[in-house]
Amino acid sequence: MKFEYDIIVVGGGHAGTEAAAAAARLGVATLLVTPDLERIGQMSCNPAIGGIAKGMVVREVDALGGVMGRATDASRIQFRMLNRSKGPAVWSPRAQCDRGLYPRKIRSILDELPALTLFQDMVTGLLEEEGVTSGIETRTGIRFKSKAVVVTAGTFLRGKVHMGQNGVDGGRAGEAPALELAVALEKRGLETARFKTGTPPRVDGRSVDFSGLERQDGDSEAFRFSGYVKETLPEQRPCWITWTGQGLKAVVQQNLEKSALYGGII
Repeated sequence: MKFEYDIIVVGGGHAGTEAAAAAARLGVATLLVTPDLERIGQMSCNPAIGGIAKGMVVREVDALGGVMGRATDASRIQFRMLNRSKGPAVWSPRAQCDRGLYPRKIRSILDELPALTLFQDMVTGLLEEEGVTSGIETRTGIRFKSKAVVVTAGTFLRGKVHMGQNGVDGGRAGEAPALELAVALEKRGLETARFKTGTPPRVDGRSVDFSGLERQDGDSEAFRFSGYVKETLPEQRPCWITWTGQGLKAVVQQNLEKSALYGGII
């Protein structure tokens, strides 16, 4: 394995995979470093791609040669065009995706790029030569040099995960935060901040009684997010609509102080 590249990308989420793929397609030697290669392209918050405004962005990324559209087409389990009651200019494509299949497709696309190397480790520091960033250092002590470093750390920079009144350090549930990298960036004069995002609960469909729910099927049209590669579209599955009842509403109101958001922790 070599230790010098043209571009190093730190982080393997949505932004990191697009950045690494874009660089590699230009033919420059690219290294993507992420703590867990099995979680490249992980759908951390919501297993949906697109939606109002966002669906157009996915198409634009695809027009620039991005990978997100291809992975969405290959892993979608339902597609709907939102805002159809309005004019075509604001129609918004959205797909619900298989959370396991989507990252596997991202990984397979990246594996096709000969100029891209994937490496599993946590980046803890930035190398510097004459005031210019010249590479990275990992937790295992390995140093990689490069002409440029692209940091796409997402929620991992000094991240925290809250579940009710319990809070732990974490980039996302079950994964350690990038504490050392946050410190390294601050030493370079870059200010770090923390934003909030909420994640919906994961529900095992085998535990749900669907008889009282309203079925919502996807659109029948064969819409694709990618205009370049015609991925095989998986068979669609229905979604189900339900509403919060008065009983659940009362339980929530009685326990609002236990919420990290309403209890003042966040």
